[in-house]
Amino acid sequence: MQDTALYQHLLGLKSPWRVGRVELNMKEHCVEVWADHADDAVWACPTCARELPLYDHATPRTWRHLDSCQYQTHLHARIPRVDCSQHGVVQVTVPWAEPRARFTRLFERLALDVLRQCDVTGATNILGISWDEAWGMMARAVRRGQERKMAKTVRTIGVDEKAVAKGHRYLTLVCDLEEGTVEHIADDRKQESLASYYRSLSSHQLAGIEAVAMDMWVPYLQATRAWVPEAASKIVFDRFHVMGYLGKAVDTVRKQEHRELLAAGDGTLTGSKYLWLYSQENVPLKRREEFDALRRKALKVGRAWALKEAFRHLWAYVYPASGWKFWKRWYFWATHSRLAPMRQAAQTVHRHIENILTYFQHPVTNAMSEGLNSKIQKIKNMACGFRNIENFKTAIYFHCGGLDLYPC
Repeated sequence: MQDTALYQHLLGLKSPWRVGRVELNMKEHCVEVWADHADDAVWACPTCARELPLYDHATPRTWRHLDSCQYQTHLHARIPRVDCSQHGVVQVTVPWAEPRARFTRLFERLALDVLRQCDVTGATNILGISWDEAWGMMARAVRRGQERKMAKTVRTIGVDEKAVAKGHRYLTLVCDLEEGTVEHIADDRKQESLASYYRSLSSHQLAGIEAVAMDMWVPYLQATRAWVPEAASKIVFDRFHVMGYLGKAVDTVRKQEHRELLAAGDGTLTGSKYLWLYSQENVPLKRREEFDALRRKALKVGRAWALKEAFRHLWAYVYPASGWKFWKRWYFWATHSRLAPMRQAAQTVHRHIENILTYFQHPVTNAMSEGLNSKIQKIKNMACGFRNIENFKTAIYFHCGGLDLYPC
């Protein structure tokens, strides 16, 4: 088989395109392939598909193709132009590459597979492309995937924030809790950040939202109330954020008591910080005896920890009435515990209890959002940071958006 016939098959070229010649450049370690076409070929207008004769050719262009026997392969061609009575003189589309792309579709598919498996720097080393070319492919893939994405109603959404840099710079992430995908990314964590997502939805999609899991951040609450119909019964404050808030109160009690004990020469609480932050079943086996001994002592932090652990039983109830009854008992206990941090935490929970107990109607949490957040943090760590926030957004959509990224 001659070289031209071989590359005709490797490139998948079909009439009217054909391989005119092939050259091996030993010095540059690359294969140069030139594609041409029959003189009497007709071409389709890329806009209206009307078949027209050749008008002229655009400037010769080069595309990077899959390597041949470890040699880079470059495809060269002059793209035909047609004179359409409706759309003027326009370039036709070529079958091997996307418009304005510098790589063939087959190479781009390979590059996207590599980029999904490793960081950008590693991909550039494997593929022999530049950092900017890699990011350009990722950005095109994300745009392509978002254009193809069909409008749908997301029944349960999770709203979370992600720190992107020092100085309290954040992104707002909106996730589909059923599909486990990031649906929307917005700058900052203001009311407008979440409102920008709701604004992109139709009235039917907004009405189809059944539950919104979030933390107790007021701007997110205000945005949801302003846009989602019957939001008061659909907002579910995430149980893990609530427990995290109580955990901080327990740690505050520990700090205060530790300082008091140290002042009296008692180091009982030294090195016990993380023990009080564990749930009972998660206390490390090697430290359980130590923790049990601490709990038997008459410590303020022991009472605070008991309050925190007791509150976890709220989500075990099946019936809302039972949950409300438990809450009232726990609230009385917390507000009469003579532990100021726990009393303040209980009062904060009290202000949001309506949308904590909506969990009984919509048993959803932000666990999926937190899982995506962890994946995003891994992406951030692998990249050792990002040049700008837009690249960070591109990476999130690329790896977590559930998009169809590949060229046709």
